[in-house]
Amino acid sequence: MNIIENQPALLVLDVQKGFDDPYWGKRNNLEAENNILTLLTEWRKRNWTVIYSQHLSLEPQSPLHYKNPEGTEFKDSIKPLSGEVIMQKNVNSAFIGTQLETYLKTNQIKTVVITGLSTQHCVSTTTRMSGNLGFTNYLVSDATAAFEITDQNGTYYTPEDIHQTELATLHKEFATIVKTSDVIKQLK
Repeated sequence: MNIIENQPALLVLDVQKGFDDPYWGKRNNLEAENNILTLLTEWRKRNWTVIYSQHLSLEPQSPLHYKNPEGTEFKDSIKPLSGEVIMQKNVNSAFIGTQLETYLKTNQIKTVVITGLSTQHCVSTTTRMSGNLGFTNYLVSDATAAFEITDQNGTYYTPEDIHQTELATLHKEFATIVKTSDVIKQLK
């Protein structure tokens, strides 16, 4: 595992205030934003590429609805700086309806380090597409978080169950699963 070999881009997916809404239910990993900030700080020190996605939902009931400026706003600790790229989207994948793939290829970025919210939505979908498009992916498990769900049969799944299951389905097939400390260790 050599994450830093090609100056990877850091993807910060949908870290928006709307994910603090009770609409989503219980969440795991309340340290995700702190871990994202740790990674952001390291990327910024090196002047490496940071790319944000911002979800602008078309679903009126969503806290991330495009007409809800409070919900679509980035969380304060994770706000983009001038020069950092923002890809706005209406679906779960940061590749659909955006210039993300073109941007990465034009800038000869072959490796991405993926963080954000939530594991079962944008993180999973973007990771899968990124892998299918040929990028090398490192998904930072403790810089993402999931929400509880109840399935079509009424079976309840905890946020931690969802998080771990999503990571397990992505590992080796679409990404290498790492922790923030693994990435930081390689940067030192």
